[in-house]
Amino acid sequence: MTQITDIDHLYQLRASLHFQGKTIVLASGVFDLLHQEHQKFLTQAKAVGDILLVGLETDARVRQMKGEDRPLNPLSIRLANLAKLNLADYVFALPDNFGHSKVRQDFVLKLHPHILAVSDQAPYFGEKQRIMKLVDGQVLIVHPYNPAISTTKLISKKQT
Repeated sequence: MTQITDIDHLYQLRASLHFQGKTIVLASGVFDLLHQEHQKFLTQAKAVGDILLVGLETDARVRQMKGEDRPLNPLSIRLANLAKLNLADYVFALPDNFGHSKVRQDFVLKLHPHILAVSDQAPYFGEKQRIMKLVDGQVLIVHPYNPAISTTKLISKKQT
């Protein structure tokens, strides 16, 4: 069963998971309107490890990335909807300042995941590889990006 948690709890949990020999997979995104590509991505991310942690961008960060009219669903709803899918072990909110490289690096250094699961169109791929090397982890493309299905496309279709 998926648990909604916070970053501090994950930091505390990390040592226990590593001690148990669990492979920790980290994924992140907006997950505004959940669709089949989200489900495929998360299913494939879960398949490459033992524990799947999914970080969601905050509402403020989504507005920075996608515009003032997004997200359609507030963070609390997005977390609850993702938890209902029961694909991740833990879902949590990323920091508001997650757009800064240093914040992302510090987060990974403290969490120490083994695998960062991404799609083949993930932004900052080189930076993600560099950061994951600092913890002897890897960036793993677990799902091809499908440009035909995205939240932005779904919103556009509804408006026409």
